[in-house]
Amino acid sequence: MSPRPSLQRRILLGLGPAIAAVPLREAARAGLGAMLGLALLGAFVLGPTVDPVLGLYLIAPFGATAVLVFAIPNSPLAQPWSAVVGNAAAASVGVAVCLSVPDPVLRVVLAVGLAIIAMGLARAMHPPGGAIAMTAALSPDQIRELGFGFVLAPVALGTAVLVLTAVLYARATGRHYPLRQFEAPSPAGTADKAPAERLGLSEAELTEILQRYRQSLNLGVEDLARLIGAAQIRAAGHRAGPLTAGDIMSRDLVTVGPETPLLSVAELFRQHGFTSLPVVGAEGAFLGVIFQIHLIRRGRDEALRQNRGFSRAMALLLGPRPTAPVRAGDIMDTATPRAEQSTPAGALLPMLSEGDCAAVPVLDEGRIVGIVTRTDLIAALARRSLGPEQSEAG
Repeated sequence: MSPRPSLQRRILLGLGPAIAAVPLREAARAGLGAMLGLALLGAFVLGPTVDPVLGLYLIAPFGATAVLVFAIPNSPLAQPWSAVVGNAAAASVGVAVCLSVPDPVLRVVLAVGLAIIAMGLARAMHPPGGAIAMTAALSPDQIRELGFGFVLAPVALGTAVLVLTAVLYARATGRHYPLRQFEAPSPAGTADKAPAERLGLSEAELTEILQRYRQSLNLGVEDLARLIGAAQIRAAGHRAGPLTAGDIMSRDLVTVGPETPLLSVAELFRQHGFTSLPVVGAEGAFLGVIFQIHLIRRGRDEALRQNRGFSRAMALLLGPRPTAPVRAGDIMDTATPRAEQSTPAGALLPMLSEGDCAAVPVLDEGRIVGIVTRTDLIAALARRSLGPEQSEAG
């Protein structure tokens, strides 16, 4: 049994970071989005100083709202209802208190406390709302001039602009905002949930779990389902035993080069019945993978281009029609998950259970030495669960 950490160590650990490390790419994505939203807000909608006619101006809490909607868009606190309604409710309370309470300290105390109550009752808890209520309480001269117009402009209008910008930015950068709903269609566009989220638990049961552990403000039902599913898959991977990617991978590979014409790639898919084809460079250096879905999408785009009723707007969207033949390097996926021969088979489960990834290449010093398909993994796990005697009998 490992010794229990000392009190001092527990205190130091409690004062340390509580969130996982944020990749530089994700931090930069969130920061650039916030800059874009605030720049749009300041340049075209609001200004750094008060508009004497419309009362439009930037307020500090917009910075906090930008952090939520761009950096943690999955949080229930960052959703459009929470942001717009929460800020507007807090602003209404702040204005009412500012116009009725003369003492400045009491104004701040009442404004922030009552704003929290109002946001909770409206199911629109949004942390920057507390700052908005305090801003109103600390600005009696401006509030007397603007009155409850402060709620509409700058608060509601400015928040709505930030939210709309965050929605468009999320779509452009491959994120989900607003939060996906529990009953939303699967990525395949069908009524079935994604495989990792088929838990046998209803939305009401998942909501009850969040409420029981007082996490309904920190996590959405959809995210809870995804986390439970991911945990189940990871736990199943632990039960896979000592199998590694090197034990189950396919070794006799059919590969293509980046200059291979697309028609030749399609013929290899037809001839071998593969779901994926690795793309390699000189001396077997791994470059990427082509999945069948890439061919389907490319064929769809070409069909749209050749359609006689093809509109100019769609042509601009898809880009100019290519003059050179499409080659393997043009459609390959370079960001697919990868493994080494020593990677536990269980670690491949989450890689292959979601999205378009139908196979994981196995690399050795940058060269591809094998590939693990979903079929390879299912067969290996089936043999493991049946045991050697039953698998031989089968």
